[in-house]
Amino acid sequence: MRHGVRLGVDPGDARIGVARSDPSGMLATPVETVRRGNGDLRRIHRILAEENAVEVVMGLPRSLGGGEGPAALKTREFAVRLARRIAPVPVRLVDERLTTVTAEAMLRDQRKGAKRRAVVDQVAAVVILQQALDAERATGNPPGELVTPTHEETHD
Repeated sequence: MRHGVRLGVDPGDARIGVARSDPSGMLATPVETVRRGNGDLRRIHRILAEENAVEVVMGLPRSLGGGEGPAALKTREFAVRLARRIAPVPVRLVDERLTTVTAEAMLRDQRKGAKRRAVVDQVAAVVILQQALDAERATGNPPGELVTPTHEETHD
């Protein structure tokens, strides 16, 4: 298992859940929910620096059959923009099928409304990151697919 804090990121249309691991890569915990839009990449970059993270693990939404639709394309575009922003820190995409369902189930009967949705996003990021950490521990290989940043300028 590689050493160092990892960030888990669950990008949605309105909010981005962020989680972190401990340096040994054993346990993922929630950090915050970032509002999607102007400044979101800047905030994630700031969290990365504050946590001294060595990698970002981002959930890639796939259909139950494993295919990729419009949501996956938007996530891939966001991942490239983030990778460009935080280079040389790597960004990895991992399958996130059912993580929001898992997060919802974990929070059943708790908060309601907007506060609950913000917490669900964080818990989904925790689930994504924890699955990636567990997979790496089981296989000895970094999880998912490495994102290659392009060389275009970003303004976020």
